[in-house]
Order: sequence, then C-alpha cells, then structure tokens
Amino acid sequence: MQSAYPVAETIDRIKQDIAAKGIMFFFAVDQAKLAGDAGIQLRPSTLLVFGNPALGSQFITSNPLAAIDWPVRLLITQDEKGNVWAVYNAFDAIARRHGITDRKEAFEKASEVIGSITSSVAQ
Repeated sequence: MQSAYPVAETIDRIKQDIAAKGIMFFFAVDQAKLAGDAGIQLRPSTLLVFGNPALGSQFITSNPLAAIDWPVRLLITQDEKGNVWAVYNAFDAIARRHGITDRKEAFEKASEVIGSITSSVAQ
C-alpha cells in the first residue's frame, strides 16, 4: 500500500496504530542504516516486527514451520521516485505456503488487522 507520508512519519503512524490496537511491537530494523554502515547505499527501508501472540501462535500450532512467518513483518520502503510503501506478505499466501487449512478465521482476522494498520498511512 502506498503511504501518503514520508518514511519517518509512516513508521511513526504505523507504530502508533499498533500500540493503539494493543498489539506488541517487538523491534524495527533500519536496513538502510545497516547497509550504510557496511558502505552500501540503500534507499530508506525499515522492517517493523510486531504481533499478537494469541493470534500468531495459532498458526504455529497448525504447522511449527509457520514460525518463520511470525511475528508479522511490515516493510516501510521508499522507491526510486520517492514514493513510500508499506509492504507485507498476504496472510492467505502464508497459509498456503505452510498448508494451514484449519485456521481460516484466524487468518481472516490477521488480514483484517494488517489492513487496518496499513490504512492508517494510506494515500
């Protein structure tokens, strides 16, 4: 989803929305800074990691390998034209990747929540 805000404000708004929903924010990885520290130039790119253990753990009980996709990751990045994007893996794709068929309601809830979170910055 394209953001209507610059990178830093997009990150702040997303983090505020996560907190307002009572979701746990775990950490942010400033990939552009890490790349810069290694002498590599990278456009702004920050990975936000957050989740609701009561929801995410359900997927892991269906298939322990699903833990590779939990907690939720949301990438805030800026393209070559200066547009800011909030990018995430669709939860139905995660369900298919791990062959999880017994958590339809939980995946629908997760999709609803990430849609609501990203709508806080929608253009």
